[in-house]
Amino acid sequence: MPPASHQSAEISDPFDLPALDAALRGSRFAGKLHFFPDIPSTNTHAMQQAEAGAPDGSVYFADEQTAGRGRAAHSWSSPPGSGLYVSILLRPRIAPADILWLSLAAGLAVQAAIRDVTTLEADLRWPNDLLFGRKKFCGILTELNAEVTRVRHVVVGIGINVHQPEFPEELRPIATSLFIETGRSWPRQQLLLALLQSLDCEVAALAGCTDSQQFARTMLDRLAAASSWIRGKRVRVDEGEGFTGTTEGLDPRGFLLVRTADGLRTVYSGGVRES
Repeated sequence: MPPASHQSAEISDPFDLPALDAALRGSRFAGKLHFFPDIPSTNTHAMQQAEAGAPDGSVYFADEQTAGRGRAAHSWSSPPGSGLYVSILLRPRIAPADILWLSLAAGLAVQAAIRDVTTLEADLRWPNDLLFGRKKFCGILTELNAEVTRVRHVVVGIGINVHQPEFPEELRPIATSLFIETGRSWPRQQLLLALLQSLDCEVAALAGCTDSQQFARTMLDRLAAASSWIRGKRVRVDEGEGFTGTTEGLDPRGFLLVRTADGLRTVYSGGVRES
């Protein structure tokens, strides 16, 4: 998830749960919203609730996280009132091997929500970051519990920097917020509603696909159009001992392909940075 400062714009941006729930009527998320003024980690709580039997579509979001988690065990500061911190519990009927598609679809859902609310066009950095230029404003952390042949549950955690007016000097080259990009404050409720509506469509499309190969081709085309990182980007990959190369698309499972001096390599889990 993206780095966040301990500063936030001096505004009041509360959530109206009844209005949000009413707007989500007919979706998988209706009647399953859980808000916390503060919580250590929405993802940790969502995973615990999943083990306890919470239903598909349960949404856990908070005004503040005190122990927010990002990818690769990175911590993520989540100061009160400054961002959107939400974790969504899903029980998709898909194979564990297809779970990357869900994570990538979540990125497309965030991108669409940001576009719908702000008209800004974010860039998607494989597999789970969203950026404006070279600066990150959103990260996605996907965690799952699965058997060999089926997914028991998956939690998609999404953190968006919304109201931060600035960041500490060491983060300014790499972090941004919607406030910094536009000079105005955007209601978190509106962003959350747009995000959940878009994600509902993405999950329905994934769960309802009958031709997995056609679905993969469609997703590959959509991701290539949504991201400048899929093809022709010179990158450094933090996987194994690390390597550099130029991105050359995605394989049929959604993994990133990078052309190196030693040949074509597949990125399975390493962080990808512009070289």
